[in-house]
Amino acid sequence: MSFSPVHVLDNATTLSGDAGNAAALLAGLLDSAMDAIITVDEQQRIVLYNRAAEKIFGWPRGDILRQPLDKLIPGRFRPSHGEHVDRFGSTGVSSRRMGGLRVVYGLRASGEEFPLDASISQLDTPQGKLYTVILRDITERLQAEERHARLAARLAGLLDSAMDAIITVDEQQRIVLYNRAAEKIFGRTSEQAIGGPLEMLMPERFRGMHGAHLRRFERTGTSSRRMGDGTVLYGQRASGEEFPMEASISQLETAEGKLFTVILRDITERVEAQEELSAFAAEAHALREGEKSRIARELHDELAQSLTALKMDTIWLRDNANEQPDKAVAKLGEMVSMLDTTVAATRRIAADLRPLLLDDLGLAPAIEWLAHTFTQRSGVPCEVSVDEDLELQEPYATAVFRIVQESLANVGKHAQASEAGVVIKRTGPAVVLEVRDNGRGFSTAAPRKPHSLGLMGLRERAQLLKGTVSIDSRPGKGTRVQVRIPLQEDGEDK
Repeated sequence: MSFSPVHVLDNATTLSGDAGNAAALLAGLLDSAMDAIITVDEQQRIVLYNRAAEKIFGWPRGDILRQPLDKLIPGRFRPSHGEHVDRFGSTGVSSRRMGGLRVVYGLRASGEEFPLDASISQLDTPQGKLYTVILRDITERLQAEERHARLAARLAGLLDSAMDAIITVDEQQRIVLYNRAAEKIFGRTSEQAIGGPLEMLMPERFRGMHGAHLRRFERTGTSSRRMGDGTVLYGQRASGEEFPMEASISQLETAEGKLFTVILRDITERVEAQEELSAFAAEAHALREGEKSRIARELHDELAQSLTALKMDTIWLRDNANEQPDKAVAKLGEMVSMLDTTVAATRRIAADLRPLLLDDLGLAPAIEWLAHTFTQRSGVPCEVSVDEDLELQEPYATAVFRIVQESLANVGKHAQASEAGVVIKRTGPAVVLEVRDNGRGFSTAAPRKPHSLGLMGLRERAQLLKGTVSIDSRPGKGTRVQVRIPLQEDGEDK
């Protein structure tokens, strides 16, 4: 019996008996299959071609039967295809997947190439060996995979561009996702972290309680919440250094099990700033109390004592002026001298609280007076250069005055300088002031001395007006403090 292709089977009514019924059943099964089924002979000619193949390849059955299989293969694959089939035929294996892990490609009647999932089988018949391939068009699947891959790439890019560390763990607390910010914060690469326990990122003293916290969160059923209940959490870098963090946690059910994701932010700088601000506030309060104590002492030691002495002298004059006129005249002279001293002390105390020159004559004379007073007290000459036409409104005038005052006070206390200088000028929309000395200098990287405001008060005053402070100092080379404060034009919001 010679081999009959499927187009002959379509005419199964010409056959008789059971053979005809079987052939008709086989033809129906082949044409009802959703996958393309194609059989070729040893010469690679197509002898069987079902309806799904017609749909996938776009060739009618009548146009393709007895044609070479190359007609359905893109040109670049044709030379190697025959060799692959021959090698398969020599293996003796009845069937296998085609292409291995690679995608196989077909060619439609329109010339369009498309991806295929394919398997091949071989069968020995009296008329020779037949090869049957079952093919499935996987265009939509590959497109979906490409979309998924692009989405995954975008998601990975978003995760890696995040400034906060994002870490996901499975139910066994193994790390399954770890972005670049986490690498930077914890000092461990993704290769070192993924697959490892989350505990490696925690200080040892917190590891025992972490699992219990996570289980309580899981039982709540809440999708996400902030971690720590307002307290600061701590992580541990690869170096062993501990650092403070803010954290939130979320949970997600997946087909592979529950996943927990934490988003972490290193708040070391914020905590240090808060601690420094608290220290500054405490020291500023202590300084204010010290100033109050100093003023109280001056009022008591100078003004109160002088006034008491004047009261006593006045009583003496009342009782003895007529009997001892010569002594009364001398006593009046002493009282006038004491009054002059008291007036001078009153003016000095008032000037320390608020220099009247600043209100009456303006910034330049007030700075000149400040430098003159500094030289009188310290013995250090101070050169002043202030733009004569510089007029500053409040609060800028007072801020500049106080910054110069505090800077010169620092020079007098610490610099051991032989000369100092003050320069104040307007540069564009800002006022720039500079206080310099040729003293012993200091290392700007050295820690601030306990209970000393140092240059922190200057920065605080400048920052209140959105200004900046630049400090240039080297041991033995003197110090230069430069402050730049932007000025608001009249009418701008303050």
